Amino acid sequence: MTIAVKSASANSAVRVWLLMVAALIALMVVVGGATRLTESGLSIVEWKPVTGALPPLGDAQWSAAFEAYKKIPQYHALNAGMSLPEFKTIFWWEWSHRLLGRVIGVVYLLPFLYFLWRGALGAELKRRLWVIFGLGALQGAVGWWMVASGLSERIEVSHYRLATHLVLALLIYAAIVWTLRRLGDGESLAASVRLRITSVVLVVVTFVQLYLGALVAGLRAGLVYNTWPLIDGALIPPGAGLWFDTPWWRNLFDNTLTVQFEHRMAAYALFALATLHALDARRASRAAASGALWLVAAIALQATLGILTLLNQVPIALALSHQAVAIAVLTLAVMQVERLAPRHAEAASPKLAAQAG
Repeated sequence: MTIAVKSASANSAVRVWLLMVAALIALMVVVGGATRLTESGLSIVEWKPVTGALPPLGDAQWSAAFEAYKKIPQYHALNAGMSLPEFKTIFWWEWSHRLLGRVIGVVYLLPFLYFLWRGALGAELKRRLWVIFGLGALQGAVGWWMVASGLSERIEVSHYRLATHLVLALLIYAAIVWTLRRLGDGESLAASVRLRITSVVLVVVTFVQLYLGALVAGLRAGLVYNTWPLIDGALIPPGAGLWFDTPWWRNLFDNTLTVQFEHRMAAYALFALATLHALDARRASRAAASGALWLVAAIALQATLGILTLLNQVPIALALSHQAVAIAVLTLAVMQVERLAPRHAEAASPKLAAQAG
């Protein structure tokens, strides 16, 4: 469905606004990856949505923050004896990550309220934007739920909660990209049902791959089995290594070998499916074929970065590049499915109809 905006100028303003929000979310995902790689995510042990926007402002406040960190298990297991300057390094990563979350909230909410006040948004667009706002509020709570898992009995956050936090952020990002693409009067492309279905499957498999990547990060599974194309000495590891835990399904989420193997297999499946989709898209429009080829290229680059990251035992620069290109893959996949999806004009709201008259 094409979503309506009051005027061409309002449409342009909404586009710029949503583009800014999407860019900030992408940046936040990358900063979150750096926070994870530097073991900084537990350096702030309290959740203060408002007052927490300010960092410690003097020696006494820095000492209090450091003493609070010393009380959690991670400090004793990983960072015992660290200095205050070392603590400040990890603190700034986590503080920056949380600050970006607050900035995104403000950048989203204030223009949204302004557009609502001006009556610039159609009914369907308002519904979408309220849903995105609700998901953003939920994301803040999920972020603290994730951090809280590492403050008492663990020395790191739960990889289940980490994966949930990442996937929810990227779901919000994908919703904004889709909404951006639906603004305006685009035309539906001629495409077969098969082509449209495979584009949807590509988005689903991309999200599965992103979830598995988060599990790999949470389990530090990229620091083991650092060979390719073999893993644990074989293309397909022995079943005894893949399925030793009980119940069997726990291996899918907790076994470092199984999770890394799943991540590799999902990457192969994603590349193969994208290639078949691109071959099929040649029979459709030029725009569909171009979008499919760009997606194949991004997936190939993403896979290459993943292999290099693994072989080099997860250096920060390569790991963050791998994560950034993952966002590009998701963006292109969402754009492709939107490009092929049918468009139906939305009926204008009574207020907009009156203004048009």
